[in-house]
Amino acid sequence: MAVFLSEEWFREVEKLTEVKGDLEVPSALASLVLNVTVTGAPAGNVDMCLNGGRFELGHNSTGSTKLTLPSDLARRIFVEQDQAAGMQGFMSGQIKVEGDMSKLMAMQTARPSDKQKELLKEIKAITE
Repeated sequence: MAVFLSEEWFREVEKLTEVKGDLEVPSALASLVLNVTVTGAPAGNVDMCLNGGRFELGHNSTGSTKLTLPSDLARRIFVEQDQAAGMQGFMSGQIKVEGDMSKLMAMQTARPSDKQKELLKEIKAITE
C-alpha cells in the first residue's frame, strides 16, 4: 500500500495504468487536461494532473483549468469516486477553480469506461 499522493503512490498508479493498456477513455475525458493542487497532503501540497483519464505527478503546461482542494476531499473524489463529495466541496468553497470551467463540467458528465472502473478499484486497493 502507498500513501495517497506520495511519490510511491504515483509510481504504483503509473504501473497499474500501464498494465491496463488502452483504458478506452470516453472522448470527453480523452482530451481533458486538468491541473490539480491538493493541499494538506502528508508531504505538503501536491501538484498533479488528470491527463486523458490518467493521474500524473506535477502540473501539465497544456492544462487550461486548475482545481485547488484539500487532501481528504481529493481522496474522496479521485480514489473513492464520491461524486456527491465533489459537488459538496464545490458548493461549500473547498474546491477553488481557475480557468476554463467548461472543462470541469465535461469531467462531471463523462462516465468512466469499464477499464477505467477496474483501474480505479485497483488504485483504491493500493491506497493508504
